[in-house]
Amino acid sequence: MHFSSVLSVLVASSSLVVAVPPTDRPTQINPDLRLIKTSEADPGTWVTEDQKIEEYVAKNIGFIDITDITVYQNATTLAKLSTVEDVSLVQAVAVSYPSSLTHQTQANTLINSLNTTGPKSWLKTLSDFYNRYYRSSYGTQAGTWLLGQLRTIAGTNSAITVTTFAHSFSQPSIIVKVPGTSSNLVIVGAHYDSTGGSSTARGPGADDNGSGVVVLMEALRVIAAAKFAPKNTLEFHFYAGEEGGLLGSSAVFANYASAGKTVLAMVAQDMAGYSPSGKVSVYNDYSDSGLVSYVRRIVTQYTGLTYTTDTCGYGCSDHASAYSNGFRKFELFRNQDFGLKVGFADSELAAAYVCDEPIDTSSPYIHSPRDTYDTVSFDTVLRHAKFTVGFLVEASYM
Repeated sequence: MHFSSVLSVLVASSSLVVAVPPTDRPTQINPDLRLIKTSEADPGTWVTEDQKIEEYVAKNIGFIDITDITVYQNATTLAKLSTVEDVSLVQAVAVSYPSSLTHQTQANTLINSLNTTGPKSWLKTLSDFYNRYYRSSYGTQAGTWLLGQLRTIAGTNSAITVTTFAHSFSQPSIIVKVPGTSSNLVIVGAHYDSTGGSSTARGPGADDNGSGVVVLMEALRVIAAAKFAPKNTLEFHFYAGEEGGLLGSSAVFANYASAGKTVLAMVAQDMAGYSPSGKVSVYNDYSDSGLVSYVRRIVTQYTGLTYTTDTCGYGCSDHASAYSNGFRKFELFRNQDFGLKVGFADSELAAAYVCDEPIDTSSPYIHSPRDTYDTVSFDTVLRHAKFTVGFLVEASYM
């Protein structure tokens, strides 16, 4: 999922206290409907699963499915999703990112082992599924295939674990963990579901987001084969249900927040195979400014090129789930006149989003049957893999 500004994104100065009424949730009139938000100010709209794809995804309107986020169970997340702030300037002050890159020899050794043989084969299989829609049998089959491939790749290092994260729908998210000496987490993530514009349409999803998936698979291959031993624990996330409103990543990060896990950095890669500019694009909204600067430094060092940049709006990809589920600590209190209120303190989780191109020059084929294998540039895939390995090595020592 990758959206242009079809709906204007509200931007204002960060406020220390914002009222979030706890009872303004629209009434559900049908248990089969889902509640989605298209902006912080939007109280939500109940829609069918098909409407999500046909009336929002296919029209490039960003949204987040908040059906399972209740004000009493996940108040901080709901408050974050409903709070307008200057999303291009917010910084997670609890994480200090290095001003220089000091592990180039180690990173470059791994980068020299990267190639496109695996990515070409993996992407061909992924895009050959009729679609990978998260509620379809094809989406479930794609998950089963991906799980097997990841277990094979990780099998070169017995310390690495591969687990599934179950959802209310049959397509699971998949988490690969490379244990470090610290339990602090550095995460790279990509969604593997796809859509062709409706729940039943052909949806090869080659660029969106088969390309991001195979980038992570190739980075994992070289890290596993080298038996790389990080300081911080590394995780590779493969999310289900992103096209349905960030469902997989939202559930994963809600679980991590509840468990009190410390996530030093999370970088989402959504679309990594179509790039007329020939550069990695680092987006700067709904992201931590410190992490964005750090990511840009790594892009320049390990791809040998400058980067492009853009903004993608509300709910455009899985970094938004990390952002809303712990990007800042929240202090919650009630006020009889204004309902639930939230104050912001320090951060425990920072997120960033990396893509193959700014929106205006990105693939015109996504969310359609035309997002096919032959539209993907494997030079672009390899460029993103170089960045990913560089990022993981450098961030593993933060």
